Amino acid sequence: MIAIVDYGLGNILAFVTSYKRMGIPVAVAKTPADLAGASKIILPGVGSFDHAMGLLAKSGMRPSLDELVVGKKTPVLGICVGMQILARSSEEGGEAGLGWIDGDVCKIDAARLPHMGWNDVSPAQSGGLFAGLESGARFYFLHSYYFRCDRQEDVLATADYGAPFACAVRRGNVYGVQFHPEKSHRYGTRLLQNFAELA
Repeated sequence: MIAIVDYGLGNILAFVTSYKRMGIPVAVAKTPADLAGASKIILPGVGSFDHAMGLLAKSGMRPSLDELVVGKKTPVLGICVGMQILARSSEEGGEAGLGWIDGDVCKIDAARLPHMGWNDVSPAQSGGLFAGLESGARFYFLHSYYFRCDRQEDVLATADYGAPFACAVRRGNVYGVQFHPEKSHRYGTRLLQNFAELA
């Protein structure tokens, strides 16, 4: 069962609807008890880094998420700000992130922000989260900050907005994408299906 973490941010219903259409078991997690049967976790998010970390702390789910993701190696997919809070910190605020992937969130160096709209995505490797999306995949973005990984091998895919940046990251069972698969039509649907099918 895929648990969609509802801590007050993100389009929860869009993820639930997508997985129900695919016939994949899904549930919304609002309490630590709701996470108990999760085989995979989606951590959505919109807005600012500090606000997301504050709401996650208030939800009471942080210790359970740490236990599942760090302790039991349950696969997790962070989306948009849900990806950014996987980092140690962000230039956007002062709160500490989850620290599940070594890196920091930095402001995009571009004249026009936010980066908004459709953009090509280039996977660093074939298969896995990007199976069937290796060529010509486009996703919807809305952000002003990006994830800067300490290790190049943690960069799963890149996009370009004035300069290349990591738009997808991975360290072990922890995945993150900066774009919105729930708004990215067939490409997003395929990526969500790929996540569900990860071993």
